[in-house]
Amino acid sequence: MLLTISLGQMDIRFGDPAANFETVTRMTEEAKRRGSDLILFPELWSTAYDLTRAPRYASSLDAGVFADLSALAKRTGIHILGSTLSVLGENKFGNTLTVFAPDGTLLADYSKIHLFRLMDEHQHLTAGDKPVLVDLPFGRAGLAICYDLRFPELFRGYALAGAEMTFLPAEWPHPRLSHWQTLVRARAIENQMFVFACNRVGRDASNEFFGHSMAVDPWGEILAEGGEGEELITLTADLSKVQEARRRIPILSDRRPESYW
Repeated sequence: MLLTISLGQMDIRFGDPAANFETVTRMTEEAKRRGSDLILFPELWSTAYDLTRAPRYASSLDAGVFADLSALAKRTGIHILGSTLSVLGENKFGNTLTVFAPDGTLLADYSKIHLFRLMDEHQHLTAGDKPVLVDLPFGRAGLAICYDLRFPELFRGYALAGAEMTFLPAEWPHPRLSHWQTLVRARAIENQMFVFACNRVGRDASNEFFGHSMAVDPWGEILAEGGEGEELITLTADLSKVQEARRRIPILSDRRPESYW
């Protein structure tokens, strides 16, 4: 099974959902022209980390920016993934990754489990409390967001549940480029899965974001990596490599959890 995927590495305008949706629309239309089955956008692509105004931006999953994404997916006919602010309950807001199908259906939503204290997420958002798998036409996928990358247990759980890939939108800043590159490859190698990670570029008041969106295969080979400017990265992944890697080196079946702390 071949998957053609685009990573929409964009410069997010702080607190400007309309301008950011224009970028998302333009990139999605171009991804469709390139024959992509799916496009992945960065974390909080609609607003960036304008969290003090989360109540203004957040909406339920059938309204606001989510309704706009549904319509865009239906018009362009490809899967659209990315994270934005959602309403999780009364005065509760989440950093939520959604998966929209080519017919506009919401297939899955995942709210970030690990909130990042260095960017004050814990002060404004409510953490998610469950991992999420989604069965797509090209395979089973796990969902994660940015800081989740530092928690290997989440990714191992996805692999044990049959995931062949994980999608990860991010806002990962300098100076931690080496961490980003190492951890994306590590999660792919240790779980013998594809990791598709889309990071933003640009700046906010406190951070400079370096891009370097990556697609890594189950052997840890980098299929594509962006630079530090806005760009649409498109590649085709051979998903049969997952079963090949798991057959040749049977990591998952050789686990001995009864012997671990």
